[in-house]
Amino acid sequence: MKHPVRTTLTRRGLGGLAAGVGVVLALSACSSGSPLSSPSTSATGGATSGGSLVVGSADFPESQIIAEIYAGALNAAGVTATTKPNIGSREIYFKAVQDGSVDVVPDYSGNLLSHVDAQAAEVTPEDVYKALPGKLPQGLAVLEPSKAEDKDAMVVTKATAEKYQLKSIEDLAKVCKDLTMAAPATFETRSYGFPGLKKNYNCELKALKPFSDGGGNLTLQALLSDEVQVADIFTTTPSIADNDLVVLEDPKNNFKAQQVLPLYNDAKVTDKAKEALNNVSKTLTTDDLINLNRAVSGSQKQNAKDAAAAWLKDKGIVK
Repeated sequence: MKHPVRTTLTRRGLGGLAAGVGVVLALSACSSGSPLSSPSTSATGGATSGGSLVVGSADFPESQIIAEIYAGALNAAGVTATTKPNIGSREIYFKAVQDGSVDVVPDYSGNLLSHVDAQAAEVTPEDVYKALPGKLPQGLAVLEPSKAEDKDAMVVTKATAEKYQLKSIEDLAKVCKDLTMAAPATFETRSYGFPGLKKNYNCELKALKPFSDGGGNLTLQALLSDEVQVADIFTTTPSIADNDLVVLEDPKNNFKAQQVLPLYNDAKVTDKAKEALNNVSKTLTTDDLINLNRAVSGSQKQNAKDAAAAWLKDKGIVK
């Protein structure tokens, strides 16, 4: 999805399919020990009665950036925090929060709900967030959701939008039978993929051209060259704005809300820590994520910690 892009183990891959032992072994093989064995220090800060906190992340850049933002905000509030980046898929980091080896991790509301309840029918931001507390296991909780959202989207070029007068997926439904879509192979069977498009919009696309780059460069080039006319691309992908692409509106909420929010273990997270994290959520926007992703995964090649530090300073969270 980025330029260069995330690996194929993106948020889409974290939605509920078990990662399995192979992922754990792969992570172990790529490091000197367990991915949970040694935190990296983000900064120092005054200790609180709750002790120091460990902020984990999944193994893609956006999650790592948000984890560094959380840790930086905590430290600025006087709560000592370190980070454990690249833990792995949701199946792995969720268990890490449960067993206390990680105290906080950034997550996405819709996929988190689907992880704890595969049959959850809630799709709107309000309904998804309202459902989460009752579905999470004892000891786990979420804080306030941010305005920032990173979700699947149906994307077309400006030329295609103008040719077919497309503003929404409802408009797309009128010409679906003539268009080919770029998306992961799983899009053909997942509830929000072809089944959801047919159910919610009576949209049956001509064909699926599978790509495994998570809406990245290969997907982008296929779209720009008109090899495909529609693509599944995450909304925080810088290539959307950089190439003047059009995100089709989703009035029937085929794609669940995916607000960024902290998932935490309530054993150590104090009110002071919660306030600091909620302050981040009140400030973080989707545009912020796009710009942060561009800084880290684009030509700037900024590391996640530096990008987070710049954002925290710009927003006045760190003086």
